[in-house]
Order: sequence, then structure tokens, then C-alpha cells
Amino acid sequence: MDRTELATLLRQARARVGPRDVGLPAGSRRQVPGLRREEVAQLAGVSVDYVVRLEQGRGPHPSAAVLGALARALRLEDADRDLLFRLAGSTPPQEGRIPMVVRPSMLRLLDRMADLPALVISAKADVLAWNSMAAALLGDFSAWPPARRNIIWQAFLGTEPSRVVFTPAEAEAAAASWVGSLRRAKADYPDDPDLARLVHELRSRSARFEQLWREGRTAQWRGATKTVDHPELGRLALDCDVLLVPDTDQAVVVYSAAPDTPAASALELLRITGTQQLAPGR
Repeated sequence: MDRTELATLLRQARARVGPRDVGLPAGSRRQVPGLRREEVAQLAGVSVDYVVRLEQGRGPHPSAAVLGALARALRLEDADRDLLFRLAGSTPPQEGRIPMVVRPSMLRLLDRMADLPALVISAKADVLAWNSMAAALLGDFSAWPPARRNIIWQAFLGTEPSRVVFTPAEAEAAAASWVGSLRRAKADYPDDPDLARLVHELRSRSARFEQLWREGRTAQWRGATKTVDHPELGRLALDCDVLLVPDTDQAVVVYSAAPDTPAASALELLRITGTQQLAPGR
């Protein structure tokens, strides 16, 4: 483990990533470029002290899971991610694993969608990146621990209510689609250990998931009209489109509304207010 070079890489990577790049509010009192250490810790699911010690070259040996979380938090490209692993004395992720790093070009696409909520998910439904509009509409994804930053895990095992609400028929169809998408991923990535752990946990802890898994169906993420129950704006009927990125097996999920509709007006208000709490009575 080369602690000095690892510390340099982490500091430089942190300085290159702005809060808006990772769907966090920028604030008005930011004195340093890039992310704060507290923000990196929040995104990676580690303590601030842990990040401080790594950046000062006196940290412990990070696990592969922590290194992967740091690479995603700092939006490292594949080459820099592999270097991060090697400097920490670990083997970089091997082929046959589900891609968990979002390409810079996809992150730029999120940046350009300033007026629409958008997020990037992996082949097993991990939330890998999101813009500030997505956080404002759906909630703060960085508040989920990285190991639980997964839409399907949250749907079957999560304790926090989702802002996306379903009728009974919609809930049944969504559950079948989620399970089918994991079965499809399992066929494409049979040797991915993180996927295997996710499926095992869901099968052992959720009777509903186990029932659907045994049915043996596969599915793919598809667009639909979804109802989002926002705490300040109320219920919004939004189009949810899924844009597939075949070479990384990732998908960009985008929420939008037809022009001159109440939902479009609500999204515009959300763009202005961002993640700030709306004043009562608005």
C-alpha cells in the first residue's frame, strides 16, 4: 500500500468533482474547489475521520468495498479507479463484474439535464449517480448507505417509504419487473459476487421476492408513467423514461412532464428551489 500516492490521488480527485456533479447542493459559502471531505464521506458511506486519515497518508488498508465506494463518490474513470485499487494494495475489479463506474460523458449528460430529474442505475439497480433535481424530487440518495443504495433492495427490504407510489396493480407489475431484471443480470453476470450477495439477501429475507424469483421470469427496465408524492408539491404524475447504455449495462432514468401541465409547473418550481425546503403555503 503506497499511502503517500494514495493520499495524493484522493485529494486531487476530490478537488476535481463539484457538488453539482454528484447531485448535492453547492451552497454559498464554499471556500475550496471540489467536494468537501464531509461530502466524500457521506457519498462513500464512511466516516469523515476515515477520509481525513487516508488523505493524510496515515489511513488503514481500505477494503475493496470501500475503494469501490470512494471511486464512485469521486467519479473516477476506469484507469484512475484501477490506480486507486493498486495504490491501496488491492486488485482492481475484474471482468465479469457489473460496471459500477459512470463514464464522464454520462455525468456531463446529467449536468446538462438541469431542468429534469435524472439518475444513472447499474444492471442490478444500484443508484450510481444523480443530479440535484433527482435528489429534490425523490429524496437524498446520499443518505442511503452505499450498500443499500439500490432501488430493488429498498423496494423489498427498505424501511423508509418511497416517494414513488403505486396502485396495487402497478405495485405487482413493478415488483415482477424488478425481480425479472435481477434474474436477467444474474444470467449476464453469473460470477459477480456483489450481485450474488444481493440476490441471496433478498431471497432469504423477503418471502415476496423469493416467490417471484421462483417464477423464473426475466425483464428489462422500461419507461412508464409514475406518481411521485412530493412532501411539499403533492402528487405529481410524471413520465419516467429509461435510456439504456448498452456497453456499460447502465441506464439513465429521466422524469419529465408535458408542457403547460401542473406537473411541469411543479418541476419548474423544484428546479428553482432545488433541495431547499419550500416555504409553508407555497
